[in-house]
Amino acid sequence: MRSLPFWLDNWGMSSQTQVEEVLDLSKFFDHLWVTIVWDDPVNLMNYVTYVFIKLFGFSKEKAHELMMQVHNEGKAVVASGTREEMERAVQRLHEHGLWATLQREDHGRV
Repeated sequence: MRSLPFWLDNWGMSSQTQVEEVLDLSKFFDHLWVTIVWDDPVNLMNYVTYVFIKLFGFSKEKAHELMMQVHNEGKAVVASGTREEMERAVQRLHEHGLWATLQREDHGRV
């Protein structure tokens, strides 16, 4: 709570009038976004694994696990972060010929 600005006192309002400030913190924090790689009939599994290692620095085991998730389930979340970071990740995946999208994370569900 704080007092009104001094110029409002000239409008017949008491300087003792208090105003409650409501702060919406969601304006200050970017929501979490995720990058999703989708299965496609074009890219070989070894190539997808290679791209995951190259772009995201995954171990060979982690990259293989994500590639198998893409292959078996049709998609996998490969990165999370700010919207700008995920837009860049999607762009880089597209440059390597992979089908990728970004979406806002919904409390752990994608």
